[in-house]
Amino acid sequence: MLGVKLFNWPRARLTLGPHLTHAPGRRWLSKATSSNPARGPPIWRPTSVLDDWVDRPVRPISLRQLFFFGRTLTESRLLSSANYVRTELPTRLAHRLREMQRLPYVVVTNPNLSMVYELYYKSFESFRRFPVIRTVEENDAFCKVIGDNLKEHLSVIPNLVVGVLECQDLVSPDTMDNFVQAMLRARISRRVIAEQHLALTETYNSPWHVAQPSSENEFVGEVLLRCNAKDVIERCGRLTQDMCRSPDGSGPQVPEIKILGHTTATFPYVLSHLEYIIGELLRNSLQAVMHRFSDPQQTPPPVEVLICEAPQNVVIRISDQGGGIPRDIIPFLWSFNKGPRSASRLQNFKDVPTLAATMQEIRLPSSERVSTKFRDSSLSSLTSRPPDFRLGMGLPMSRVYAEYWAGGLELHSLEGYGVDAFLQISKLGNQNEQLTSRASMDAV
Repeated sequence: MLGVKLFNWPRARLTLGPHLTHAPGRRWLSKATSSNPARGPPIWRPTSVLDDWVDRPVRPISLRQLFFFGRTLTESRLLSSANYVRTELPTRLAHRLREMQRLPYVVVTNPNLSMVYELYYKSFESFRRFPVIRTVEENDAFCKVIGDNLKEHLSVIPNLVVGVLECQDLVSPDTMDNFVQAMLRARISRRVIAEQHLALTETYNSPWHVAQPSSENEFVGEVLLRCNAKDVIERCGRLTQDMCRSPDGSGPQVPEIKILGHTTATFPYVLSHLEYIIGELLRNSLQAVMHRFSDPQQTPPPVEVLICEAPQNVVIRISDQGGGIPRDIIPFLWSFNKGPRSASRLQNFKDVPTLAATMQEIRLPSSERVSTKFRDSSLSSLTSRPPDFRLGMGLPMSRVYAEYWAGGLELHSLEGYGVDAFLQISKLGNQNEQLTSRASMDAV
């Protein structure tokens, strides 16, 4: 492939591609960028700054650590949280920047991926330069930087996915799938610690805050201590049914959702993560059943949700009679860029301006959002999209979320009958965030 060079930069001599020229200030500029900073490939920088941060290990956390640390919130603990985030965010960003630098030149100079790189480098610089936080006032200033970065990064997912889909013929699909999974998993990890600290700061600054342990029925930051599976399924089910229902009532009937099993099962979890996974699985099941039983006079079979509680895990099985998954789609269920529908997904993604990591783009009016939300974050409200507007990201993204807290997601399709989806959740909250995919771990 003409002109392809690898940016394999760590502690190595920089290999220049044919479109790079040397510029003052020890930067490598593309000709397109130097003539028009708003377009073209990113401003490539020397890696000496990144080297120190890439050498630092990531310090993973668990749900249990998050809620035990924040249950008794004092000024000392708040400042400790701030300084953890202050050093952890640039460390995690540095690892992703280095991963992008290792991509082939023809890929990383894709305009959409270049934009992601520039956003990440800008955030890396802002966080690594922030001084040690010693007062509540300094923490408030730091939270302003975090909030600005979170808002600015709402365009990352559509740009990342569009860039990957545009480059699918340039690099092996498995390589790009691994890259996207690592990027999304790392993105979740950064937003978890950032939004957790913002939520703790909000709690500490509230007029009713007292430094006493929180009730087990409350949020500690973004973590709900006793997340009830049945409540989440019911709320997500009602919203999903409303999304699938024809506005004029002329379409097929919406299936009933039956919830069985251990309906009192609870566990600590980031509520918005669970709502996203459950919402996507129910949406797939409802739409499949409605497509198969399209006669408005015909009552469709229900979607059954079985909750199974064990000492270490909670398993949620969602079963439908939607006819199963087409055989040509099954090999690509968990892929972000492969499959016969990638072209239509690319066109749909180009119509999506920003995504708050939920992969759904049309926000509901505030009156229709989940009423039990106490905090507003990039993942805190369920959003919707038209039933025929398919991004093809629901299942692979749901698996990333499920595996992030040491859980899992599997699908079993019975062609001609339906699908069983199995969501496994770690019940105790004592497992560290999984920053490497299960497939990668199995390969080690």
